[in-house]
Amino acid sequence: MKSYRIGIIKGDGIGPEIIDEAIKVLDAVSVTQGFNVKYEEFLLGGAAIDETGVPAPEETIVGVKKCDAVLFGAIGGEKWDGLERHLRPESGLLKLRQEMGTFANLRPAIVYDELVNASSLKPDVIEGVDIMVVRELTGGIYFGQPREYTEEKAYNTMVYTRDEIKRIAKVAFEIAMKRKGRICSIDKANVLEVSQLWREVVEEVATEYPEVELSHMYVDNAAMQLIRNPKQFDVMLTGNIFGDILSDAASMLSGSIGLLPSASTGSDVGLFEPIHGSAPDIAGQGIANPIATIASASMMLRYALDENEAANKIDDAIKRALSEGYRTGDLADYDAKEVCSTIEMGSIIADYASRDDA
Repeated sequence: MKSYRIGIIKGDGIGPEIIDEAIKVLDAVSVTQGFNVKYEEFLLGGAAIDETGVPAPEETIVGVKKCDAVLFGAIGGEKWDGLERHLRPESGLLKLRQEMGTFANLRPAIVYDELVNASSLKPDVIEGVDIMVVRELTGGIYFGQPREYTEEKAYNTMVYTRDEIKRIAKVAFEIAMKRKGRICSIDKANVLEVSQLWREVVEEVATEYPEVELSHMYVDNAAMQLIRNPKQFDVMLTGNIFGDILSDAASMLSGSIGLLPSASTGSDVGLFEPIHGSAPDIAGQGIANPIATIASASMMLRYALDENEAANKIDDAIKRALSEGYRTGDLADYDAKEVCSTIEMGSIIADYASRDDA
């Protein structure tokens, strides 16, 4: 029997609650699909600060690199907002991503048929939307040097090398080959030199993938087009800061940020996490939506472990739960037949994922 070592980072706020439900679903599907999952828990973010004084302890950095994949909940909260920037929970996550070498962030934005009315956009605009945002994750303005803050002036530097652009572009083209064969590369090449290089390198990589249709779009227009006509997009390829903003905008097409997963890949060990935050205002109340985290576990099975059948089981189980009217509180107003707690939703999906007819 195959066995996988999975690093678990529960984090802060609702992180422990949603991770527990994802583990429940993984355990259920692993039994039916004939593999074993062993978990090892690590600290990151506020929980790590409270226990060790730093947001990304060295034992976490070393430990996750020995795993086959890492499933991550969420970090942060007002409790730690007053700390210096390098000591805040978010700095721990940035360090973890960089140390792991996970340069490619995959964020699907999918509109479930059962929740087409949950979006703030008209059903005919978002019905059938299925977008994959491929965001470069370890370069760009978030990591560029020099950077400085003073009372009179502050600055950051946006930097991309040819190699950094080439490797993320290849990830996007490979994904497009498995989808509808279209990439829209997002930049600001009309005003930014770094975007001029971005566009040039992406076009060079495109010559290696003649089956894929490549287009370009300025980021401001892309933000507008995501709202006006999201179905025009298949794969959206973009840099770190643009991808951060656009993927959050795309997430709301689904009607709830609690539905959508993400994967950070590119190295031997991938990091899989929901795109939402730690939501400390609802932590401990049992009302958080675990679906994004459960779907992140599915992405982990598919992209890190090559357990595609198990991933399909989880995806189908999520759709079945929604089609039968099970909703957490954030979606209670949309054709809910039964409003579930966090634990109840996890149990329903785990049950469906373990069935032969799921």
